[in-house]
Order: sequence, then C-alpha cells, then structure tokens
Amino acid sequence: MIRLTLVAALLASPALAADSKEQSCAYQAQVVAAIQQARLDRVKERDVPEAIAATGPEWPDNYNNAIPLIAPWVYEQKMKVIRNEDLSAAWNELCLKQ
Repeated sequence: MIRLTLVAALLASPALAADSKEQSCAYQAQVVAAIQQARLDRVKERDVPEAIAATGPEWPDNYNNAIPLIAPWVYEQKMKVIRNEDLSAAWNELCLKQ
C-alpha cells in the first residue's frame, strides 16, 4: 500500500496533471501488467525496464519512471500468484480508491 501511494505521488507531476485519476490509474495498471508479463517471461528484475522499453509500451514516457518502483512488489509475489492473478486489476482498484 505504501508503494502504491509513493508511485501515485511520483506520477502526480505537472506533466501528468492533464491525466484524470482514472487515466493515471489505468496507465499504472498497464505498467503492472507489463512487469507481471516480464516476470512470466523470466526476465531478471534488474533487466525489466529495458525489456519493457523494447516492447514499445503505449503509456506516456513518464510512467516508465514507475517501473523500478513497482517491479520489486511484483517480483516478491510467488509465481503461483503471478501465473493465476491479475495484479494490474488489483493495482487499478487500489489506485482508484486513493
């Protein structure tokens, strides 16, 4: 929960002020989904930012700053959770409640 609050605060920069809360949470959820996919693809945690950048994500560039902050949370989850749960949906729900 603290990590979510920290990320939300970091993403509340002037460049992102035009994004609605719903849009910002949706972009954050996309970042979480990309990190979860990287984990499923067995990408090492330290290589996640480059691996995601290589996929050409469609979110604004500023959301790339959240990858190193969110990746540890995703990577600490058990593989059973990574395989069977939608972390991006959970993140989006929590983000919208902030």
